[in-house]
Amino acid sequence: MKKTNQNWLLAAGVSGALAAFTLWSNRRGSYDLQGKVVLITGGSRGLGLVLARQAVAEGARVAICARDEAELARAGQELAELAGDATHILALARDITQAEEVRSLVSEVERRLGPVDVLINNAGIITAGPLENLDVRDFEDCMNTHFWAPLHAIQAVLPAMRRRGEGRIVNISSLGGKVALPHMSAYSASKFALTGLSEGFRAELSQHGIRVTTVCPGLLRTGSPRQALVKGQHQKEYAVFSIADSLPGLTMSADQAARKIWNATRRGDGEIILSLPAKLLATFHGVLPGTTTDVLGWLNRTLPSPSESGAGNERRKGYESESALSRSPLTGLNKIEAEKNNQHGPGRH
Repeated sequence: MKKTNQNWLLAAGVSGALAAFTLWSNRRGSYDLQGKVVLITGGSRGLGLVLARQAVAEGARVAICARDEAELARAGQELAELAGDATHILALARDITQAEEVRSLVSEVERRLGPVDVLINNAGIITAGPLENLDVRDFEDCMNTHFWAPLHAIQAVLPAMRRRGEGRIVNISSLGGKVALPHMSAYSASKFALTGLSEGFRAELSQHGIRVTTVCPGLLRTGSPRQALVKGQHQKEYAVFSIADSLPGLTMSADQAARKIWNATRRGDGEIILSLPAKLLATFHGVLPGTTTDVLGWLNRTLPSPSESGAGNERRKGYESESALSRSPLTGLNKIEAEKNNQHGPGRH
């Protein structure tokens, strides 16, 4: 009986600790977005668009950028209607892998909306496929988008932030920026670089009143698989990726993720890992990195094998790699998010 009571007490203590941690991690913080100028790269769809919606709802003046002008037009119109004042919204077409375009982007935002109070480096690309079918270009493109583009954006907004003695910079990295995931080598390598950049800048910029937050999401339901680049056995790769991104319990909705990101931004947190499975994997890797890699090696054996044909080295978008599995109800949750978050693009089903 005594042992049973002790077990109950232990279970109650663990439950209480988890509840307290959940309440603590969900607190809003005191940073007010009302009237702030928020710049979100990759803000025309997916998580970036959801972050923009929530910022507009709180009274922020929001600038979004992306390369696709049609997507930008749709997103910009939606945000303007939500804001009720089109002058508070700016949608600019830019290739942020080019330093000069990033500088012109920030310059125009400052001229039309004011100095950037919050920069969210959200733009990203997803490249999925076996190592044998990846090439140097895949690694270069991921690094350009996930490392060099955020660096250029940070450098462009920093002078004004330093002069004011305040600012928020949010870098959307990934669980893949803490744990290298199979069939995501180029993506993970670039996100590791972004995580290191973000942590280093936080350490040096906090003395200037600038808070840098690193966001490491696990699997999110944003509708992004349709826009992913797949290589190898394209249909099989896309089916695995799109199903994994739709599983309840393992994934988090874009709306929930955005709320947590904004709360972390207001608090000025150093890092936030999104979803319990992501936290568990990151923790396990932190304690036993070699064992984690070995386990992921076993997982790799269950993934589609490399393609030996030349076609396997070709990049194809997710929506170009559909199959019966990727169209099945197993991917239903992500299809809903794709429609909600401007991710449908060409080839919609």
